[in-house]
Amino acid sequence: MIEAARAQTMRRAWETIARLVARWRSTLLLLLLGAALAGALQGALAAWRARADNAALGALAAGRDVETDAASTPELLAARAGFLAKRDEFDKARALLEPLGAAGREALAALAHYDLGNALLRHAFDLLERGQLEPAGPFVELARREYRRALQYRPDFWDAKYNLDVAARLVRDNPQLEHSGGDELPADPKKIWTDIPGAPKGLP
Repeated sequence: MIEAARAQTMRRAWETIARLVARWRSTLLLLLLGAALAGALQGALAAWRARADNAALGALAAGRDVETDAASTPELLAARAGFLAKRDEFDKARALLEPLGAAGREALAALAHYDLGNALLRHAFDLLERGQLEPAGPFVELARREYRRALQYRPDFWDAKYNLDVAARLVRDNPQLEHSGGDELPADPKKIWTDIPGAPKGLP
């Protein structure tokens, strides 16, 4: 009798479970289908984004500028910053570097600041070779700042240490290169005057 009652109880339990499964089967199937579709869509979106980023990186490498935004990957931001720095668009390049450190990409941020420092220092050397000592000073100071930023993200970055020492020795050997105007490049008053709309060119 006990075994029969136990078997009957088990049978009723399974019947209850079967009814519940039958009742919720369609809902469960819909949920599983929705999850599968969401996963497939996410994978397709990631693949499309990767292709778009690769195309943008290829365009930058070929010398064509591309637009970036807050959703751009750190690699694309760093690549575009390097592209702009090589074309003396230093302020635009610097603006792209801030998100790299915030995204936790210390190694990439260090390399990007190092590259910007190199571009600034090369520009300073170009000015020095043309005998323009005073205009070169701010670029040397900005290059030093970028090398220090790189070392903040990566203290063992030997190339950044070496180039920082080169820039420091350049200032030490030429004290007139010392610039205390902060991070902004000084404006040329003559250039400002001649850029005012309606002002006669070349006249004070």
